[in-house]
Amino acid sequence: MTYDLVIVGSSAAGVSAGIYAARRNLNLKVITVDTGGEVAQSGEIANYPGFVKTDGVELSQKFTEHLKSYNIIPETGVWVEKIEKKGNVFTIIAKKGDGIAEYQAKTIILTTGVHPRHLNVPGEEEFRGKGVTYCTVCDGPLFRGKTTVTIGGGNSALESAIMMAALAKKVYVLNINPEMKGEQVLIDNLKKQSNVEIIGSAKTTKIVGENVVKSVEYESKIDGVKHVIDVQGAMIHIGMIPNSSMVPPEVEKNKVGEIKVNTRCETTLPGFFAAGDVTDVPYKQIAISTGQGVTAALAAVDYLNRMKA
Repeated sequence: MTYDLVIVGSSAAGVSAGIYAARRNLNLKVITVDTGGEVAQSGEIANYPGFVKTDGVELSQKFTEHLKSYNIIPETGVWVEKIEKKGNVFTIIAKKGDGIAEYQAKTIILTTGVHPRHLNVPGEEEFRGKGVTYCTVCDGPLFRGKTTVTIGGGNSALESAIMMAALAKKVYVLNINPEMKGEQVLIDNLKKQSNVEIIGSAKTTKIVGENVVKSVEYESKIDGVKHVIDVQGAMIHIGMIPNSSMVPPEVEKNKVGEIKVNTRCETTLPGFFAAGDVTDVPYKQIAISTGQGVTAALAAVDYLNRMKA
């Protein structure tokens, strides 16, 4: 079967694109690794219109429920490895379970988002899942009453540390820059927490442990002195890398791998659209991703209409 549209990804941008495409009666398919994406891993959310206060898990559930109301159920467990275009048809080659799956479509909307950037220091990979985590929302409750460290200086790190302040006995924050760089309201909130110690100009150099994490080593960028803090959990939040390795070579990306799009979410390959955090649109916000998903869906409809003309 050749679909009118295949949407790759099922978070904010993918869901909003799916809703609008379904309302236009497109023959569409949504494929994804899992539902929710980075939205589901967000902590407290207080800036998404219509929700005075919610969290990533609740909001992602609402997104999925809305999509299902149009009888669109994402096919999960699909890892897209390659997308190519021959003539006017795209072929998506993916891993699913132990096998290979292929999908054909006249248009593609890529909403694959991003994945966590790693520190690339000794001990990080060894203790992943043994005290090292990139998702505080997922794993933070495992460290209730313990001592943890959050590594990073942006909004994700701030949200991580604020969450852990309510769970852990002691929370360290290691920031490679002198000051935190996230939203001021989050910075102010974090600084009010009595069990949080923020350490600036700190370069994390090693994660140490036996069967699980025991400590984290860092070097002061001010005087070069090395320090060790005893912790049981290390939450790493130092940025994200776009999930764009599978796109055709005709699709232009910037130097960090974000897909370049215009105001209609069109890429440099006709029929191939992208939306959400995987694109070069600034300000990675849930509300912006949903708007981009809508734009991409409507642009895909226009493209399909022109193909029929």
